[in-house]
Amino acid sequence: MAETLKIGVIVGTTREGRFADKALEWFERKIAAREDMSYEVLDLREAALPFFDEVAPPAAKPVTDPKAQAWGERLNHFDGFIVLTAEYNHSIPASIKNAFDYAFEGWRRKPLGTVGYGGVGAARAVEHLRLVAINFGMVPVAGAVSIGGADFVKASQGTPISELGDHLEGPVKALLDDMAFWGRAAKSAKAEA
Repeated sequence: MAETLKIGVIVGTTREGRFADKALEWFERKIAAREDMSYEVLDLREAALPFFDEVAPPAAKPVTDPKAQAWGERLNHFDGFIVLTAEYNHSIPASIKNAFDYAFEGWRRKPLGTVGYGGVGAARAVEHLRLVAINFGMVPVAGAVSIGGADFVKASQGTPISELGDHLEGPVKALLDDMAFWGRAAKSAKAEA
């Protein structure tokens, strides 16, 4: 069996009462069942990054804020990332963009997957996040999970995501399979470089 990949699962919203906690509880059971990857939750609420206020982006100059330095160091230990995201005003929450802006090397040449949720399953936020990821040389994977429409309404009203039906199983498998493929490919290519 191939080497186990370490995936960072980023909880992208920080507000009280966030739906992200429901999505995380459900998704953790899915990723934990995989034998080809391990994961760690990276909660942006706990990271408590200040609003970006550096003299230059991290691609040009190291960050000076201690929390941002710790964030960047933490990212270096992962082979890829899956972001749980809502959609705020047709885009990603500011907390996610801020987390990306505060690092550089930790993102580079790694796969990025998404679990989006909301009225339209965070479709526009996911598309925007993929564009942001490309700027860091990441590989946005095609597989993605979208919890939207009636599923989102039911889950918001208390139905556990695991009880919504098995139609989310295919997207979860596709996402994790893509993360495994691109995670191994990127890790191998970086080792040879």
